[in-house]
Amino acid sequence: MNAKRYTCGRFLCLSVLLVWGLSGFTGTDRSCSAAQTKDTPDRQYAPARDVDIIRVTIDVTPDFEERTIRGVTTVRFAPISRLLTELKLNAIDLNVASVVSDAKIAGYTTTDKDIKITFRPPLLPGEEHSVTIMYDAEPRQGLYFRTPAMGYPPTDAHLFTQGESHDAPHWFPNFDYPNERFSSEVICHVPPEMTVISNGRLVSERIDPETGLKAVHWLQEKPHVNYLIALVAGYFEKLESRHGDIPLGFYTPPSQFAQAANSFEGTADMLAFYEQEIGIPYPWNKYDQVVVEDFVASGMENTTLTILTDGTLFTDASENIHSSQYLIAHELVHQWFGDYVTCKDWSHLWLNEGFATYYEALYDGHKNGRDSFLYGLYQRAKQIVSRDGNALPIVTRDYENADDQFDYRSYEKGNWVLHMLRNQLGETLYRRIIKTYVERHALNVVVTEDLRSVIEEFSGQSFDRFFDQWLYHSGCPELKVSYKWSEEDKLAKIGVEQTQNAGEHGTGVFYLPAKVRFWLGDKPTDRDVVIDSKEQDFYFALASEPNVVCFDPDLTLLAKVTFDKPRAMLYAQLDNMAEVAGRFRAVDALREEKDKKTIGKLQEALNQDPFYGVRIKASAALGRIHSDEAFEALADSMDQSDARVRQRVIEDLGRFYRSEVPLLMQSVLAREQNPEVLAAAIRATGRYTGPQTRDVIDKYLRSKSYRNELAGAAIAALRTLDDASYVEELMAALRSSEWQYRSWDFAAALDTLASIARNEEDRTPVRQFLAGYLNDSRQSIQAGAIAALATLGDPKAIPILETFQGREPRDWVEQRAVEAVDKLREKKPLVPEEIVELRKTLDELKEQTNKLKEEIEDLRKKSSAGETDS
Repeated sequence: MNAKRYTCGRFLCLSVLLVWGLSGFTGTDRSCSAAQTKDTPDRQYAPARDVDIIRVTIDVTPDFEERTIRGVTTVRFAPISRLLTELKLNAIDLNVASVVSDAKIAGYTTTDKDIKITFRPPLLPGEEHSVTIMYDAEPRQGLYFRTPAMGYPPTDAHLFTQGESHDAPHWFPNFDYPNERFSSEVICHVPPEMTVISNGRLVSERIDPETGLKAVHWLQEKPHVNYLIALVAGYFEKLESRHGDIPLGFYTPPSQFAQAANSFEGTADMLAFYEQEIGIPYPWNKYDQVVVEDFVASGMENTTLTILTDGTLFTDASENIHSSQYLIAHELVHQWFGDYVTCKDWSHLWLNEGFATYYEALYDGHKNGRDSFLYGLYQRAKQIVSRDGNALPIVTRDYENADDQFDYRSYEKGNWVLHMLRNQLGETLYRRIIKTYVERHALNVVVTEDLRSVIEEFSGQSFDRFFDQWLYHSGCPELKVSYKWSEEDKLAKIGVEQTQNAGEHGTGVFYLPAKVRFWLGDKPTDRDVVIDSKEQDFYFALASEPNVVCFDPDLTLLAKVTFDKPRAMLYAQLDNMAEVAGRFRAVDALREEKDKKTIGKLQEALNQDPFYGVRIKASAALGRIHSDEAFEALADSMDQSDARVRQRVIEDLGRFYRSEVPLLMQSVLAREQNPEVLAAAIRATGRYTGPQTRDVIDKYLRSKSYRNELAGAAIAALRTLDDASYVEELMAALRSSEWQYRSWDFAAALDTLASIARNEEDRTPVRQFLAGYLNDSRQSIQAGAIAALATLGDPKAIPILETFQGREPRDWVEQRAVEAVDKLREKKPLVPEEIVELRKTLDELKEQTNKLKEEIEDLRKKSSAGETDS
């Protein structure tokens, strides 16, 4: 780490005075910067665009041994409307060697966050100029190495970048905000046998006779936003295909290539579907997907180049439990929603992520059928309504940093907003609107009102209320629905009460078009209603009493619905093969019952329902009922042909604590071939002590499997078992097979080790073992070791963890260390509370001192630049 630390002593008062004095220093030059601005402490806005960035050219030479880069970046730009005296670019921890320009530069200053270039005379609006910056860096974020020195196979050495949301400045200087679009070039110099992939079109590959390195030149001609610039370089193997004139490439590290086809095979079909559904051809010249080791996200939709986690790869042995479909589809459709049309600022992120999530679901329906499409919507709706009580709106400026917006509001809830729009507008009109929206804003940035204006233009209807309640306010409707039949009047009465608490940002009363479906035998009768009051009653004349009544039968409304029904109606609903959403709801309602008939109906659904999602939910319901009869029903249903259902039954059986479970799990381990199902059985053994459990853990802890999945399951069983006698054995296993795990899985194993050792009198061996990973070159392992030391609960780890403090702003690893120290201090005995508070105060003062030194250094550079100019 490159964090400087200073002692805090009698110079503190002078330091504070200097900070107060410097805080009033302001400049009068107009500057261009992409730093997020806050007009108030709580609201975020896009920065001003004082210049139009025309092209960014990045020439970079990575050093795989030192894990550093040397770069030359040229930014071509033109002032927009005013004289430009200062150009400010985001540049995080770049060591700038020189800055040159075709305009006259008076000087430049750098901090660990940006570079400011001063022009004299000022630059005129509309005149194009360029600046070229030479620098080197050891990126902590934004660009990541995976090398043999870090434990990766020598044949798999590579690097990759990740720009979203604001990490690109770690490897090149730029205007880092999505309200600016420009073309880009990337030239990368690597050993000749390496592959280099970037955005756009491959211009050239040539060997430099002086260095022996291969220079690979990529050009992205159509403008895109800064966070979408990407670079991958290293040793890869490639699968190729085409969709019409569009070349498709899928790259993996050589050691993972055997699994590549499983993840890649659906890409061309997805492209064909999206072109038809959106109505616009794929807007770029090629589409590459690259799997990298220990990616920092699941996937990233860089223009023409998606980077994917290696976790998306799977073997044939897992049957249908694993699929790359959802991730591949999500990232692919971003090429339209997010890349071709991009949110102007992060408050409108749902225009990127909500669209990608919904079109991922639409493809699922296209490929796997309507039941699968509705199952995804139903499961997401349950997640949303369980979390949305006091949340922020989807569109909000009240966030601390951009990453706060990347949650379920932008993804799952944004997806549901589009689904409701599609149902209210009708599929045909919806497609026309989306096609026009994309065409109208192609290669540009958008805000939510851009979508609303197209909807109103084509529909002729006002959607102010819809957007207001679903996007600009938070929360979801909570509806208490009741049903009553009057045989005398042949009337069905449906009562609806809105019970949601609006909270600070919510909607008190929603306006909700909805549908009620009455089943008279095997014939459905639909009635439309509009819910716009706190309480309403609706009456419907029917020929006879319905055997099933369904509210919102087609899942067109995002709401938490409570609808108490007679058990006989729920049984009939569960038997209705024509309505899968009704079966979902019937299973969820019946899981609260414990009678034998209900258990029998759920077991019947588990074994006979035609859709796997209902069978999975039936298994979960039996697990929740948790009675003797429910256990027997699950035990009698272990033989499932669908691996997804088979795995779920094993997991639900494993949650019972009964003497029969170990024998059942032994039978699974003896006959099962699917490693995912085997892992579920291994994890279940951790609830039981005895020689059988030890035999299972001993066998699988040192077993070999793809990505050590079975060993990971044995470690999870150990955590449940919570037996400190395994400490030495687990440490030995981790030492011998560390590099066979994915980094995140190994980090979890470290935490398990700490957990089973936490009550030991002497925790020194474990503390020292964990401390050995604090300086690991993989951040996920670093963070895992830090968290594990907190779990271990040994206060002797505090001095080690404190070495991570002192840098501001903290990266996520350093923040983990601060949290771990706080946790350990709370546990440390015999330390008065005032001492704990004093230490926290001293830590804060250290941070203030570091900030002060940065400000003084910045002021010194400004002063030096002024003296040079004079």
